[in-house]
Amino acid sequence: MPTLAETRRIEAPVARPPTARAAVAAAGEYLSFRLGAEEYGIDILKVQEIRSYEAPTRIANAPAFMKGVVNLRGVIVPIVDLRLKLGCDAAEVNAFTVVIVLNVRGRVVGAVVDSVSDVLELDQDGIKPAPEMSSAIDIGFITGIASPKTEAGERMLILMDIEALMTSAEMGLVDDAG
Repeated sequence: MPTLAETRRIEAPVARPPTARAAVAAAGEYLSFRLGAEEYGIDILKVQEIRSYEAPTRIANAPAFMKGVVNLRGVIVPIVDLRLKLGCDAAEVNAFTVVIVLNVRGRVVGAVVDSVSDVLELDQDGIKPAPEMSSAIDIGFITGIASPKTEAGERMLILMDIEALMTSAEMGLVDDAG
């Protein structure tokens, strides 16, 4: 007969790593931005600030999408070019290029995007689940597709879990203990 302590251990829930489909976009405010011809949205609560692009200091042996680091008021911030990370055509830096400074699991990370559009309030009815794709295509960070209506008509907005993307093992920005 197990003791009370052993029974509690047996009944304790087993922690399982989240699956790629575990994250589903929730209603709320999203910051929309452009990468090439596509428009993406991220949870506004992950955004710390938006800054104009400044050339980062390159880090030796870093992957191509890791542009380097910048000093942001005494904090060294890694800068990730989302255009390269997500396989978009390499875009030139212009007057619209910005860095979205994110707070991900207590770490500050910068994401280079082509431009920032606006902040949108999305309700659950306007968010559709991400499409099912082949397991060879990594879309684990895509949480849904929204079609907000604008004066110019309807547009497609790819909603992403920026925290899942920035904390993936290949990024190496935030360790599992973070």
